[in-house]
Amino acid sequence: MPTPCKPDKLISPEELPLWVPGVATCSSHQLDWKDVSQCSYRYQGQDVEIPAMERFMVVRYHVGETPMDRQFDGQWTRTKCQPGHFSLLSRAADSHWHWTDDVEVSHLYLSNELMSRVASDMLDKEVGEILLHDVLRGTDPVVNGIVDMMTLEAGHQKKGNALYAEALGVQLAVHLLRFYASCAERAKPRNGQLSPLQLSRLREYIDAHLQDSITLAELAELLNLGVWTFGRQVQRTLGCTAQALVMQHRIDRATALLRADQLPLKQVAAASGFSDQAHMTRSFRAHHGVTPGAFRKSRRTRQLTQD
Repeated sequence: MPTPCKPDKLISPEELPLWVPGVATCSSHQLDWKDVSQCSYRYQGQDVEIPAMERFMVVRYHVGETPMDRQFDGQWTRTKCQPGHFSLLSRAADSHWHWTDDVEVSHLYLSNELMSRVASDMLDKEVGEILLHDVLRGTDPVVNGIVDMMTLEAGHQKKGNALYAEALGVQLAVHLLRFYASCAERAKPRNGQLSPLQLSRLREYIDAHLQDSITLAELAELLNLGVWTFGRQVQRTLGCTAQALVMQHRIDRATALLRADQLPLKQVAAASGFSDQAHMTRSFRAHHGVTPGAFRKSRRTRQLTQD
């Protein structure tokens, strides 16, 4: 099989077989997993150069024992890999692998977005580059256990499959960052508050999705922050929680629609993202001291008086 031309961009896990031919025996690629994916392979001995990948990779060895040589970051490492061992490969790094005997392995891929969010939460600061250590033959029951659970999960589809995979991915990211990674802080550390651009993006997103069920996790992901870090930054910037910010936008939308005086109260509630009219009434009264109906009636009265 001819070697493809070196790409100009980072390659995805789905493109890896172009560079490392093997027989896929299990994969999560057809599942709705986010920020994490899995694929198991049966490999013959080979000599391969792998272009820089867009994700961090963990290789878990299941079957077969083989001498293993790898060049990473300009340095060659020689060892022997067998069941129970694992290798790490940092993202955005070229590597050269050489092994002679057949092996069966599981690959686990973690996105840079996931690793960055987890690192930011752990360190309470904005993280720049993350680099996994040069581990070619690691032995760690935590790493192996999580990879095995995710490999098993990729083999079947049960309720909560994607949610379970994402939770395991976070656990693995925390473990790797604690024991097998170096993190560089961004050159310009943040002051614990959202930037004007981040705040603008956040408000625009909330306004565009008011009729949906907006979660804290999706708002944090919008700004590429961990949930805890995002919550703290909103509090420091606005003096309120993210949930309170969403509620304020709902109240503002309802207030504007009530002033327009064109929709029934039930439709105003739906358009503003409230679960029902009663929910809008309780929230509106808590903010304005009057019910939506009373607010609309008082405006009509003032307009008649002015006319």
